[in-house]
Amino acid sequence: MGEGGEGRVSPELELRVTSDWSEVGRVNQEVSGFLSASGLSPEGVDKYTMVVCELVENGIKYGHFGGGRDTVNVRVWISGTTISVLVSNPVGNYTQTYLSELDRTIQWVRGFQAPFEAYIARMKAISREPLDIDKSGLGLVRITYEGQALLDFYLDENDTLSVSAVSNLE
Repeated sequence: MGEGGEGRVSPELELRVTSDWSEVGRVNQEVSGFLSASGLSPEGVDKYTMVVCELVENGIKYGHFGGGRDTVNVRVWISGTTISVLVSNPVGNYTQTYLSELDRTIQWVRGFQAPFEAYIARMKAISREPLDIDKSGLGLVRITYEGQALLDFYLDENDTLSVSAVSNLE
């Protein structure tokens, strides 16, 4: 990991993403390139790129865009042996249900001894749901289990939701 400057990789990446689903592919490429250049193993690159893309997908899916607020902001930074991801998007009043569900899901995952247990429980629940259901609810659980990340979120006074994922690098 570098400290910035010529020939060195900055330990931070910031992206602005529109609410267009095709942006997820760009995020995947840019984050993957950043993490590779930061010296992470191929497995680490895949794991943490998944974390970022899952959060970006949620930002696009649940964001309230318009009125000059039309981007999802992404920040990925590496500090010592920790990688942190912060994805922020505008929300509106209609997203209150989503915020309650987000809080419930994060608290539910934290209630397990290990993220793997939450992952298995969610997979079992999904297997019992109809095939045509609109959502799996698996993304946040994948972040905690596969990404080995701690999740949190906050809503600021400007109705911007920020979801963070923090993980120890392997």
